[in-house]
Amino acid sequence: MLSRVADSLYWIARYMERAEDTSGLLQVNFHALLDTNVADHPEAWRQLIRITGQEALFAKHADVASARTVSEFLLWHPKNPDSVVANITRARENARGVREQVTTDMWQHLNRLYFSVRDVNKEAVLRAPHGFFARIRQSSHAFQGITKATMPHGEAYEFIELGTHLERATQTARIVNIKHGVIERSLGEPAEAALLVALLKSCGAFEAIRKRESSQLQPQRVAEYLLLDRDFPRAVLFCLDTCLRAVTLISGQVGEPQRALGRLCAQLAFFDHRELHARPIHELLNPLIANIEAAGDEITRTYFHSRVIALDAFAVLTAGQQQQ
Repeated sequence: MLSRVADSLYWIARYMERAEDTSGLLQVNFHALLDTNVADHPEAWRQLIRITGQEALFAKHADVASARTVSEFLLWHPKNPDSVVANITRARENARGVREQVTTDMWQHLNRLYFSVRDVNKEAVLRAPHGFFARIRQSSHAFQGITKATMPHGEAYEFIELGTHLERATQTARIVNIKHGVIERSLGEPAEAALLVALLKSCGAFEAIRKRESSQLQPQRVAEYLLLDRDFPRAVLFCLDTCLRAVTLISGQVGEPQRALGRLCAQLAFFDHRELHARPIHELLNPLIANIEAAGDEITRTYFHSRVIALDAFAVLTAGQQQQ
């Protein structure tokens, strides 16, 4: 497979996942403020900017953090390269560049989504944003389902899996890092409970954990679930396991991406849970996030900076079958 093609497939998945995660954060934040009877709490909106890592850029274009300024910035501000609209646009452009690799159903779905967000009535969305947020999240879920159902599960598919789950691992770790830090500083049980619910909903995990555990939610247990669970599809360890499996299928041999991802999976699999009680969570998660980003750099260097990708497990299997 050409390096350019692999790069496009990987980033289609990352851009779609990023658009979904940003929409989900906004939707949960709106609901959380309604539940606490606070119309427009600046600190709650600043948290979203910190999660996306865009504090400096946001400060150049807005004086205050409010529902309107943060929503506009994260949804479609022309100077924000990671806005929801920018991510969907880039996903569509990458799909157009590798049209022969994606299925017709995948392309048509992305194309419809692109035109729906490009032509949206922005003022109407800002007045009643929940329908727009739900559309983005549902469209992302539908794209993943269409991909799984219509695309051959070979090398191209594994690059999409790799992009989706690396982005998801990064976003979950960032959300836990920022929101759990706020929980550690919260005062009183009611405030802590509301913040824990918002954290879980931001990662799509509220129903999953409540079905498993009926006892009162505890901050350390919530962090443990979102970081270390091997069954929940947005937990960091689940995502990194999936990434490791994908690069193993792509390469068929041990390389730097496998080593980087393998170290991360081993670190989390053998993590001492008592550390979540012993020190602030950012001391654990800042290095973890940096290592996930470093693994992404290894993936880029290995697969996307050369003209072609070497024979992988799929190609070797095909060659063997042809010789029989």
